[in-house]
Amino acid sequence: MKTQKEILDAAAEAGLRKAALSSCRENWGRLAVLSVMAGAFISLGGVLSVIIGFGFPEISAQNPGLQKLLSALAFPIGLFLVVTFGAELFTGNNAVLMPSFLGRRYGFGAVAANWTLVWLGNFAGALLFTYFLVAVPGLLDSEPYRSAIVNVAQSKTSLAPMVCFLKGIGANWCVCLAVWLALGAKTLPGKTLSCWIPVAAFVALGYEHCIANMFFIPAGMFAGADVTLAGMGRNLIASTAGNIAGGALFVGCLSYWLHSERGRARDNSVGVTLMSTEKQKNVE
Repeated sequence: MKTQKEILDAAAEAGLRKAALSSCRENWGRLAVLSVMAGAFISLGGVLSVIIGFGFPEISAQNPGLQKLLSALAFPIGLFLVVTFGAELFTGNNAVLMPSFLGRRYGFGAVAANWTLVWLGNFAGALLFTYFLVAVPGLLDSEPYRSAIVNVAQSKTSLAPMVCFLKGIGANWCVCLAVWLALGAKTLPGKTLSCWIPVAAFVALGYEHCIANMFFIPAGMFAGADVTLAGMGRNLIASTAGNIAGGALFVGCLSYWLHSERGRARDNSVGVTLMSTEKQKNVE
C-alpha cells in the first residue's frame, strides 16, 4: 500500500485530470463516454446483485442475512470495473476532486461542472443498460426477480428525504473509502479487495447510492412497480445530496485536512504555539 500522503497526492493528480475533462468542451465527448460506461458498470453490479441475492427465496426467508450477503458480494463488480477501466463515476468524483480544489488548483466551478456532467452521463448509462440489457431481454421478468426488483424500487422511493439523505452519506462514505484504498493499492488483487470490502458493507447495510438507484428504481418501474417519476426524483435528489456529503466531506476533505502539507504545517504551528505557551508557564 501507498502511504496516506501518497494516496492524497494520487487523488489530487486524478482530480486535476478529471477537472480538465469537464472544463474543456473538446474533452466532453470523452467525458460522456467514460460517464456512460460508469453508469452501465454500476447497473451491471445492480442486476447481478438482484439475480444472485434474491435467487434463493425459500432459504432467505429463514435466513434474512443471506440475501443481503449474496447481494453485497455481487454488487461491487461495478466499482471494480469503474476503477480498472478509468470510468467517470459521480460518487467517486465527490471525493477525488476535493484535494486539488482545497489546494486551490482549480475553483468550485470546475468541481460543479464535473459533478453535473458526470451525474447526467451516469444516469444515461444506467438507463441505457437497464432498458436494453435488462428490461428488453426480460432478465427480471420471472419470479422471484420481478417481485424483488418491484419491492426494492418501491421501498427506496418510500423513504423519507432525511432518511434517504443519511443513508446516502453512509453509502458514499463507504464507496469513497473503497476508491481511496484502490488508489493506495499497488496490485490488481489489492485493488480488487479495496473495491469489494467497503462496497459490500454499504450494500449489506442498505445504504442509498444515487447511481445504483438509477438502475434499481427504473428497473422496478419497467417491471411494474408503483413508482412515479416524482418519487424517483425525490430519492435521487436526497441520495445525491447525501452522497456528496459522505464522499466530499468525510473522505476527500477529511483526508486533505489530515495529510496535506497545509494540514501538517497547521499542526506544526499549533505545536509550536503550545510549546511556547508551556515554556512561558515554566518561566513564570
